[in-house]
Amino acid sequence: MVLFVTRKGNERRILLDVKDYIITEADVLFGQYGFKSVTMDDIAKHLGISKKTIYLHFADKDELVTELLEGKLNNHSNCLVTNFEQAHDAVHEVFLGITQINDWLNTLNAKLFYDLQKYHPKAWLKFKKFKEQHLTKGVITNLNRGIKEGLYRENLNIDIIAQIRLDHGNIIFNQHDQYMMNKYSMDEVMKEVTYHFLYGICSKEGIIRINEYKERLSSNKLNK
Repeated sequence: MVLFVTRKGNERRILLDVKDYIITEADVLFGQYGFKSVTMDDIAKHLGISKKTIYLHFADKDELVTELLEGKLNNHSNCLVTNFEQAHDAVHEVFLGITQINDWLNTLNAKLFYDLQKYHPKAWLKFKKFKEQHLTKGVITNLNRGIKEGLYRENLNIDIIAQIRLDHGNIIFNQHDQYMMNKYSMDEVMKEVTYHFLYGICSKEGIIRINEYKERLSSNKLNK
């Protein structure tokens, strides 16, 4: 079953599978208001379809959230591979990750991960498993690459540094309100934390690359 979707301000008509359409538009609502606040009635109203149609594709809201998250994690896994292949070096790889994550964070409600952990434990366990398996591997691979390229310090304890990097994400996603008091957006915090992390692990040559890529990022020329 398929339908046409026409977004406001966009003349193109996009052909989507109904299930994909539900996931895509529910993602918009969850990103704005969090998982707890959005009901299946809200999603149906936003989509302009009956709630019965949603239940033809998802047993309940928990299943919808879980499938939505699985799609995001698969996309992020592909991005990790692409960044590794396209990056000029380890520092550039981190900067490519910054741009992708920040684009995503700009659309998120700060309480999204708190809601996920508290109200959708099945989906949360999938996220934890992904972090432990894929994100940890990605960070360690990047650290080894940077050391080999002479951009990261040779004496780094990779296991400890990798865990510190992952803990940065925990603070930003799970304790944003507590630490930042709503003064800064999550993407601003993520960017500054990442810069701080890089300056701490980079060699002199690596620091030169940081400053170079920061300048490129500010002028939207990071991929050149």
